[in-house]
Amino acid sequence: MTKINGNNCIPKNIGNTRSQDSAAKLIFGNNRLCSQFLRDYSGIELLKDVREEDIEDMTTRYIPMFTEERDSDVVKRVWLNKHKSTSGPEEVYMVALIEHKSAVDYNVSMQLLRYMVYIWEDYEKEQEALHKGISKTKDFRYPPVLPIVYYEGKADWNACISFRERVLLNDIFEEFTPDYSYKLIRLREYSNRELIDNNDEISFVMLIDRLRDSHEFKKLKEELPDGYLDGITDMSADDVLNIIAKVVAAMLRRRNVSEDRISEFTEAIKERPMGMLFEDWDSGPDEELVEKGRKQGEITILIRLIRRKKDAGKDISTIAAEIEEDESFVTAILDIAGRVSPEFDEKKIYEEYTKMT
Repeated sequence: MTKINGNNCIPKNIGNTRSQDSAAKLIFGNNRLCSQFLRDYSGIELLKDVREEDIEDMTTRYIPMFTEERDSDVVKRVWLNKHKSTSGPEEVYMVALIEHKSAVDYNVSMQLLRYMVYIWEDYEKEQEALHKGISKTKDFRYPPVLPIVYYEGKADWNACISFRERVLLNDIFEEFTPDYSYKLIRLREYSNRELIDNNDEISFVMLIDRLRDSHEFKKLKEELPDGYLDGITDMSADDVLNIIAKVVAAMLRRRNVSEDRISEFTEAIKERPMGMLFEDWDSGPDEELVEKGRKQGEITILIRLIRRKKDAGKDISTIAAEIEEDESFVTAILDIAGRVSPEFDEKKIYEEYTKMT
């Protein structure tokens, strides 16, 4: 096991003008879920016993150094000997770099290599600040970095795993061409049974995150063993339940479930009686809810048209005639906008309109 010199990192922020969030960032940003992910899916024996307390989130330290395209990636420092006796005074760690992809990215190997070099450069600078000239000594070593691509798309991942394959004439210049491989974890490579058997929160989140249609939902309902859902909620801390609730909400939106019902389900998850929820979820989209979703879309379009025509200086009767709706409807929308949303926020206006009807 390689010794790493020093363990006190002080972040230095470098400006990044965009900060976005995603389900993947919520999932892997949580140290408990991330520790389970590394234990279950990394395939590295050294990580089989990693615990939540062994993980330190370094995302805010490193992300500002990277390009603007990063919106769902996390960087974790994983202490490898925190609970083991060692011959030296310093603890040993590795860096886990988790890159989330929903579509095939053929240049991800270069992207990850760039990020790995940033991490190593930052480590070198930090160590030089502590011990001038240490990086030029024979025994200086950089921390290992585990690059992971978590892919949740349906298409086959046919991008190069080895960086060298992206370099022309790599056979002729093999000796002079750097190479590494990233760990590819494909969500759809695992069966429901494999995920269920892991019996932890990260595997349940992955089960829910992969649901895309009624057939997949029905199949999962049939495969869940008795007591599985209640067991997940019993073991979960509140912050993990909040993440599970958000992933469940995203799944329900894909199935055209109304926001009101989504709120009911997610609040119930946070209160922990999750075992009853799957019994209440039907195996296919509720036709009434689908109809509500269709009507919401139609009304939202009409609200948008009313605003455009009003901004063009047209009167109520002209607007009503052009959109083929009653003048009372146009009047109601304009009245609502004047009361609750002068900036004409379509969602707010729609919600207020449904209260009136």
